[in-house]
Amino acid sequence: MLQSLAGSSCVRLVEQHRSAWCFALLVLGYLLYLVFGAVVFSSVELPYEDLLRQELGKLKQRFLEEHACLSEQQLEQFLMRVLEASNYGVSVLSNASGNWNWDFTSSLFFASTVLSTTGYGHTVPLSDGGKAFCIIYSVIGIPFTLLFLTAVVQRIIVYVTRRPVLYFHIRWGFSKQVVAIIHAIVLGSITVSCFFLIPAAIFSVLEDDWNFLESFYFCFISLSTIGLGDYVPGEGYNQKFRELYKIGITCYLLMGLIAMLVVLETFCELHELKKFRKLFYVKKDKEEDQVNIMEHDQLSFSSISDQAASMKDDQKANEPFVNSQSPTSNDSSLNN
Repeated sequence: MLQSLAGSSCVRLVEQHRSAWCFALLVLGYLLYLVFGAVVFSSVELPYEDLLRQELGKLKQRFLEEHACLSEQQLEQFLMRVLEASNYGVSVLSNASGNWNWDFTSSLFFASTVLSTTGYGHTVPLSDGGKAFCIIYSVIGIPFTLLFLTAVVQRIIVYVTRRPVLYFHIRWGFSKQVVAIIHAIVLGSITVSCFFLIPAAIFSVLEDDWNFLESFYFCFISLSTIGLGDYVPGEGYNQKFRELYKIGITCYLLMGLIAMLVVLETFCELHELKKFRKLFYVKKDKEEDQVNIMEHDQLSFSSISDQAASMKDDQKANEPFVNSQSPTSNDSSLNN
C-alpha cells in the first residue's frame, strides 16, 4: 500500500515537473557530448601533433648545424616575425608574394565572411583604423545580415516548402505530416548535392592541393559558419582568374547559407520536431492565466457598475422638475 502510494506520488511529481526534468537531461546530454568530442579529438589529433613537433625540431636542428654562423636566437626572432606576419595573412614565400590580401575582390570576400560570421581568420585588419572600422561595420552589418537572410528565407520557404506540401496534401489527399517529412528529406538531399557534393568536386579540380574530402570539409565548415580557416580557396600560387574566382566563392557562400537556412527552417516546421522541442520549453500555467483574466474582468465590471451608479445619482440630482418628498408627508396626505 505504502509502496503504491509512494510510486504514484513520484509519478505525479515527475509529470508536474516534466519540462524541468527534460531540460536537465538536455543540459547533461550536451555536457557529455562536449566531453565526448574533446576525448575523440584529443585521442585522434594528439599523436599527429607530436609527430609534427618532432619533425619541426629535427628540421630546426639540421638547419642550425648547416648554418653555423646563425645563432638559435636569431633564428627564433626571424621565425617569430614570420609567424606574426602569417597570422595577418602575409607570407614571405616567393610563390605567394603576388597575391594581395586587400584588393577589392579579396576585401569583398573578407566582408562577406565577417557579415556571415564565418570568419576564416586568414586575413585580418592590420591597422588600428581597420580594426575600429571592422567593429563598427560588424555591429551594424551582422544584424542587418540576419534581417536580410530572415526576409529572404521567409519568402523562399513559402514557394519551396509550404505550397508544395499543401499542394500534395490537398490535391492528392496525402497526410500532411508524411508529405512534410518526405519533402524535407528530398529538399535536404538536393541541398547536399548542389551545395556540398558538386562544389566539393569543383574545388578539388580548381585547387591543386585539395582532394575531395578536403574540399567537402571546406564546404561544410564554411556553410555551417564554423570557419576554421585552415582551407581557404583562391590563395594558391598563380591562381587563374583569381578576382573572378573570389567573387564566385562569395556568391556561393551567400547562396549556400540561404539554402542551409531554408533546409533548417523546413525541418524545424515538422510536427514531430515541434513536439520534441516543446519537451524542453517552460510551459505557462493555465490556471494562473485564467485567475488573472477573471480578476481583471471582475475589476473592470465593478468599476463599470460603480461608474454607472454614480452617473445615475448625478442625473437625479441635476433633474430640475423632480420634487423630493419625504415618506411621512406622503403618508399624511393619504390619510387626509
